[in-house]
Amino acid sequence: MKKINWDIEYISPPPAIKYCKKCGKKTEYISSGLFRINAQRKHLDIWLIYKCLTCDSTWNMTIHSRINPKSISPEILDAFHNNNEKLVKRYAMDTELMRKNGVEVGLPSYKIIGDTIDMNMPVELHIKSSYPSRLKVSSLLREKLNLSQSAFEELVSNGTIRSIDDKVDLKKCRLQTKIILIIDKWTDKSQSTLNLALYKFGAVN
Repeated sequence: MKKINWDIEYISPPPAIKYCKKCGKKTEYISSGLFRINAQRKHLDIWLIYKCLTCDSTWNMTIHSRINPKSISPEILDAFHNNNEKLVKRYAMDTELMRKNGVEVGLPSYKIIGDTIDMNMPVELHIKSSYPSRLKVSSLLREKLNLSQSAFEELVSNGTIRSIDDKVDLKKCRLQTKIILIIDKWTDKSQSTLNLALYKFGAVN
């Protein structure tokens, strides 16, 4: 069985969705790429600054609150002060931290890097991400394989596309850092499903 890797390359981190007082509605806030640091006596506060995509109002996402500066290594503290790009991305991609800060999490911009799949042979597909995300595995598969929603669901239902973990629901699950799938050789039934999908995308006369 051929092994194929797909890597998710993030173009931009997920936006924070929250109420903007200036706009008077929920809007998307995007990472500014800048940290804010406040040192008071023996305590340190660190935030990542976000900006409203509509009006540029700012919102600070708490990273550390009232911690002892000695609890952070000098190298990391220096990275915060210098708005280190890798450190910014680490926190901007932390969807769990965003939720703890009381905001909704939008979807990041991304592209899928990896080989196309030959439908005439079985494949073990490894989908990998550097960060846990809210991207639906079904959306990634449909995008890369050019499948309609109904075609994808049919292929999952008949077992042509399945996870090596039987407990995973491919119609609902979201990508964490890795998932391994089996895509069997397409049977006549599967091919009929694919033809229907291609027809919907205008690829079949």
